[in-house]
Amino acid sequence: MSAIAAPAAVSAVAAASAPPTATADQRRSGSEFMSASTQAMQRDDTLNPGMLWISGGEAQWNAAAGKSAKSCASCHGDAAKSMRGVAARFPAFDPAGRTTVNLAQRINICRERKQQAPALKLEGEELLGLEAYVAMQSRGMPVNPPQDAGTRSSAARGKQLYFQRIGQLNLSCAQCHDQQWGKRLAGSTIPQGHAAAYPIYRLEWQAMGSLQRRLRNCMSGVRAEIPPLGAQELVELEAWLAVRDKGMMMESPGVRP
Repeated sequence: MSAIAAPAAVSAVAAASAPPTATADQRRSGSEFMSASTQAMQRDDTLNPGMLWISGGEAQWNAAAGKSAKSCASCHGDAAKSMRGVAARFPAFDPAGRTTVNLAQRINICRERKQQAPALKLEGEELLGLEAYVAMQSRGMPVNPPQDAGTRSSAARGKQLYFQRIGQLNLSCAQCHDQQWGKRLAGSTIPQGHAAAYPIYRLEWQAMGSLQRRLRNCMSGVRAEIPPLGAQELVELEAWLAVRDKGMMMESPGVRP
């Protein structure tokens, strides 16, 4: 949702033929709401700008780091094999930390615990590249959220946030992405809000970005208080979106307007 959204704009959302809610068999990737040229950009790795971050992530995967002088590959080997399906299972509960973490946080946990290296900056170029590289290994695989009690509890709290009205505009995620998808707001088509293409390259940003960056943009759009990157409520919202996306195909690196 645009940060310049206003109550009048919300009430003026144009009617469309799409149903008011998206049931399991009606779910549509955000890529289906894009122009043909943007769809082509995502499909073709030689055109997809996100591949620049993938290249950097691959280099980091193979680079030694920290006091251990080990790389990710030292433990995990070829990412194309060892990371296949991994991103499709995040966020996930971390028993050692007794909290649910997303993929970026899991990467930082490995850096600190195994490589004895400093955590990478959230939303920084290095972490986005490494996260996108890992996520790409699951491209074409179904989203498969964990079923353990810890992750499910986090997803349940995330579901509450998804349906909770927030901000000065008093809107919830569901009011846009479940009830108004396919209609138009501020000149753009409202997608269903599925998250299987993250990290993504947004033409608006001219850069790669995480799901949390997008969630925080939406919160800004409804003029709500914005949690910091890495906040537990954002991770829990991610966990609910993974449940909501279960069975949809992983797409990262996605491209969006």
